[in-house]
Amino acid sequence: MEEDFFELVRELIESSMAHEKYRSEECINLIASEGLKSPAVKEMLSLTHDLESRYAEGENDLKGHVKTRHYQGQKYITKIENYSADLMKNLFGCNWIDVRLVSGTHANLATFKGLSLATKNNRMVVAPLMCGAHISHDYTGLAGRVIGLETINHAYDLDELNIDPEKSATIIEATKPGIVTFGGSLFQFPHPVKELAEVSREAGAYIVYDAAHVLGLIAGGQFQDPLKEGADFITASTHKTFPGPQGGVILANLEGERMEKAIRGVQNAVFPLTTSNTHLGRLPALGLVALELKLYGAGLAKQTVKNAQTAGEYLFENGVKVLGGKKGFTRSHQIAVDVQDYGGGRKVAESLEEANIILNKNLLPYDDQRNRENPSGIRVGFQDVTRRGFKESDVKHLCDLMLDVVKGKRKPSKVREDVIALRQNFKEIKFGFQSVNEVIDHLKKHT
Repeated sequence: MEEDFFELVRELIESSMAHEKYRSEECINLIASEGLKSPAVKEMLSLTHDLESRYAEGENDLKGHVKTRHYQGQKYITKIENYSADLMKNLFGCNWIDVRLVSGTHANLATFKGLSLATKNNRMVVAPLMCGAHISHDYTGLAGRVIGLETINHAYDLDELNIDPEKSATIIEATKPGIVTFGGSLFQFPHPVKELAEVSREAGAYIVYDAAHVLGLIAGGQFQDPLKEGADFITASTHKTFPGPQGGVILANLEGERMEKAIRGVQNAVFPLTTSNTHLGRLPALGLVALELKLYGAGLAKQTVKNAQTAGEYLFENGVKVLGGKKGFTRSHQIAVDVQDYGGGRKVAESLEEANIILNKNLLPYDDQRNRENPSGIRVGFQDVTRRGFKESDVKHLCDLMLDVVKGKRKPSKVREDVIALRQNFKEIKFGFQSVNEVIDHLKKHT
C-alpha cells in the first residue's frame, strides 16, 4: 500500500511535467475559454508565493477598496488589492470594482445573489442555454439550483444568432424581473444591451452582462462597451480573452442611490456570503495584465477578431458549415462550426485532439438539447494563437490542417506532425511584456 502511494506521487509529478510540454509546446490551442499569459505575467505570479498563502477576509468600501480586514499582517496586501482594483477601473473606465472573485462563475453567483436580495425579486431574464448562455445563468445550474432564481428566457432569433430585442422587451415588460442578463459562452455577436436597457430599468431590473469570454475584446474596444450601452454590472473571468491569471471580477459605475443599493448587496454577497480566501496571489498579475491591455489591448483584440473571421470565411469557402455567414461569421474571438456531416461535434473534436488541435464540441442553437454528448457543432477560439503571433495566412494554414482531419483526407497522426512543426514557429508571446524587468524599464520611461 505504501509503495502504491509513492508510485502515485511519482506519476503525479511525471504527468504534470508531461502536460506542460504537451499543451504549451506541442498543441495548438483553440479552446475559446482559455487565455494565454505573457512571460511577464507568469513571472509576476512566480514572485507572489507568500501572498498566495495569505488570507484577507473583510469588507470593501464603495470605491472597491479595502475598508476593513479581519486578519493582521495586511499592510501590503491592502495596497496590492487597491492598486489592482484601480488599474482595472482605469482600463474599463468605471468607478467601482470587486477583484475578490475567484472565477467568473463566482462573479455571477455573488452578483445574482446580491441583486436578488437587493430587489427582493427572484425572477431573472436570461439568454436561452441552447443559444449560448452559460450554465450559471440557467435554472438547471447555479441561478436555479443554488440561488433559487426563476429564470425566464429571452426571445432568440435563430437567423440572427442573437437575442430578439422586440420580443424580449415584451417578455421583460410582462414578467418584471429583478435581473436581466446578457452574454454567454457561445458568443459571436454583441447582445442588444442598448435596445433593452430602458425597458429593463422601467421594469425595475438591473442589467448584468456576463463578459467572461469577451472581457479582453471589450478592453481593446473591439466588441461592445456594456456599461456605456446601459448595463449596470459586468461580470467576467480574467483568463480568457482577458489574458490573466485565473480569477473573476465585477465592474460597475456607482451613480445614485439605485446603484449604491445594488453594489452594497453585491459586496455583501461577495463577503461574507460566498468568499473566504480570495486567492490573493493572482492580484499583482491581474494589475500587470491591465497595463498590457492598456498598451497593447486594441491591437490584440483587433487581430483576434480578424483571425476568427478569417477562419470562418476560409472554412466556409472550403465546404464546411460555419454559423453566422451573413454577418461575417463572428465579431468576437470564436466561431461556431456545424460538423454534423462529418460525424458530429464529439467525433470531430476527438479526431482533432489526436492531431494536437485542441477545441471543444458544442451544442448549436438548433440541436436537440438532450444530445449533449454528441452535438452538431464545435466551438473554435482564436485568442491563444493570436497572442502567439498568428496572422491571417497562418490561420488559413491551420484551417487546412483542420480540414485534412475533419474531411478524413489524412490520418490525425500524420497531421499531428505538421501541427507540432507549425507550433514551433510561434514561440514568442506577442502583445505583452517578456519580463517584469521589461515592465519596470517601460515604467521608468513614463514616470
